[in-house]
Amino acid sequence: MMVLFSAFLFSLMATLGFCIIFHVPTRHMPAAAGIGAIGWVIYQLCVFYDMSIVMSCFLASCAVGLLSDVASRALKDASTIFIIPGILCLVPGSGMYNTMAALVEGDLKAAASTGSSTLMMAGAIALGLLTVGAVLRIILSIARRASNIAGKL
Repeated sequence: MMVLFSAFLFSLMATLGFCIIFHVPTRHMPAAAGIGAIGWVIYQLCVFYDMSIVMSCFLASCAVGLLSDVASRALKDASTIFIIPGILCLVPGSGMYNTMAALVEGDLKAAASTGSSTLMMAGAIALGLLTVGAVLRIILSIARRASNIAGKL
C-alpha cells in the first residue's frame, strides 16, 4: 500500500512538472496532475496483478481519457489540457531509449524485441484514448437523442 502511495505522490509531482512545462493554466494544474497520478497508479496496479504491460497501458490510458473528459466538462475547457500531461507518465521512454541503445550496439534481436514492445505500448495508449473518446461520443449522442425525444412528448 505504501508503494502505491509513493507511486501516486511521485507521479503527481512529475505530472505537475509537465503541467508547468506545457503551460497548463494554473486553475487546471491540480486536476491534470491528479489525472496523471491516477493513470500511473492504475498502470502499476495492473502490472502488480500480472497483466501485460500493453494491457496495463491500455487500461491506464482509458482511465486518463475518461477522467480528462470529465474534468474538461466540469472545468469547461479542452480535454487535451488534461490528456497531454496526464498521459506522459505512461509514455514508454525507457523502451525507446533501450531500443535505440540496442540498435547502436548492433544487437538486432534485442532491438526488435524491445522496439516491438515499445510500439505496442504506444499503440495501446493511443487506442485507449481513442476508445474512450468514441464510446463517450456514442453515449452522449444517444443521451441527446433521448432528451430530444422526451422533449417532444
